[in-house]
Amino acid sequence: MTQQSVATSDKLDAAVLKVAGVVVLGAIMSILDVTVVSVALPKFQNEFDASYARVAWTMTGYTLALATVIPLSGWAADRFGTKRLYMVALALFTIGSGLCATADTIGELIGYRVLQGLGGGMLMPLGMTIMTRAAGPHRIGRLMAVLGIPMLLGPIGGPILGGWLIDTASWHWIFLINLPIGVVALVYAQMALPKDAPEPSESFDFLGMLMLSPGLALFLYGVSSLPEAGTFSAAKVWAPMLVGGVLVVAFVLYSFKPRYPLLDLRLFRNRSLTIASLTLFVFIIAFMGAGLLFPSYFLQVRGESTLAAGLLMAPQGIGAMITMPIAGTLADRVPIGRTVPFALVLIVVGFFGFTQVDPHTSYWLLGGSLFVMGLGMGGTMMPIMTSALRTLQAQEVARGSTLVNILQQIGGSVGAAVMSVILTNELNGSRPIPGAVDPSGKPITEAGLAIAAQQRPELLQQMPVDPSIIERGLDFAAKSFAHTFWVGFALVLATLIPALLLPRRRKPEQPLGDEQAELAKAPVIIH
Repeated sequence: MTQQSVATSDKLDAAVLKVAGVVVLGAIMSILDVTVVSVALPKFQNEFDASYARVAWTMTGYTLALATVIPLSGWAADRFGTKRLYMVALALFTIGSGLCATADTIGELIGYRVLQGLGGGMLMPLGMTIMTRAAGPHRIGRLMAVLGIPMLLGPIGGPILGGWLIDTASWHWIFLINLPIGVVALVYAQMALPKDAPEPSESFDFLGMLMLSPGLALFLYGVSSLPEAGTFSAAKVWAPMLVGGVLVVAFVLYSFKPRYPLLDLRLFRNRSLTIASLTLFVFIIAFMGAGLLFPSYFLQVRGESTLAAGLLMAPQGIGAMITMPIAGTLADRVPIGRTVPFALVLIVVGFFGFTQVDPHTSYWLLGGSLFVMGLGMGGTMMPIMTSALRTLQAQEVARGSTLVNILQQIGGSVGAAVMSVILTNELNGSRPIPGAVDPSGKPITEAGLAIAAQQRPELLQQMPVDPSIIERGLDFAAKSFAHTFWVGFALVLATLIPALLLPRRRKPEQPLGDEQAELAKAPVIIH
């Protein structure tokens, strides 16, 4: 059956559902991987004897890789064909997963996560293209409901699955679980996806990519080196920050010259897109950065198992699952300037609960806070993106979608790096235990020992100390998390400023083609 004949019927027939099944498998791997790894960061700290700022690069490197390949996927799909490229993306992600499980050092794990991200970053945009072509634009909304299942369940099931695998097996299995799914997805894709011929495409801005991606990576590496170096004057801090900053500035100046730039910054002449992008970018830095620390608080300060930490995070996903469909419906009827600020207020209220954490904060309070934040998150992300894209001309939608999605990934990278640096700096201020040093000769702090003892109680038998030291250490650790959450709280508050400038009246939408209109309604993929 040809793609054209599939698209002419309104009914979702078997051929279309087979294609959707391939894309859903890819989405499950991609979305679950991010949420599964979020509960494993403290385990990586213990396993590789690394700081939180260092292990956070397993997320930062992954999201930077996503930002690199998102604009590449459209050009490569035209040049090599969507089926072939989708299978390459599946293979890269699966191979990267297997390599992650073999990592012996944190550096190796970060490198393998980047490889994973290069594959994972292409899965969702290519999947959207494949489904739109197979089903036709008029039926993509029905397929979105299918794709929405892993999107909604991922934030709930991912931390729980990751916690269960780490507790019952080992951290390696959060990556090994992708191998059988990846093999099945590859075989399924070969059988179910229709063949497509490569087509001539516009040129790709390789020079822009060679400036933006290394520039961001170098700048964030310098920032994340600050806790270890202790001062901005250290060469390993200022040198990469300087070089990275120069590359990013050079990219911004250069990007106005090519006809087809990596990021079309000229689109920011559209006021609605500019305000929506600024709101989304600041929000992502705050929420996604601090959000990585929520499970770490449960693990390191409260001493919960990884599975328990995953279960404690579930209210956030449940809240988002409730409001996301409602927000999608309202976005078609009500200007987002009348809805998004209220959703952000919910996030502010929920976030405030985490600024008050101590070693004994009620789980009812924290669970309620996560649920309220989830309600707000579900009402924030998709309305902002869809509203911004609808104000663009038909020929601008693809470039606008790429721009907003890359800003989202960059915001996640910046948030993960900055929040982990703030937390690490706070924890480094803990009082050292007299005469206690680790195998590398570094002093052991009260907070460091207290956190380690929560995960490995046998340490207190090897290093008997006064119980008051552990109590002071846990109290200091809780305050360190609270201070970091205050930074995230302040950034979410700051997000309200551009959010109040979002359109409060319905503006006439630009005429879009069927495919562009449906892509503008596409759900937001959060990594």
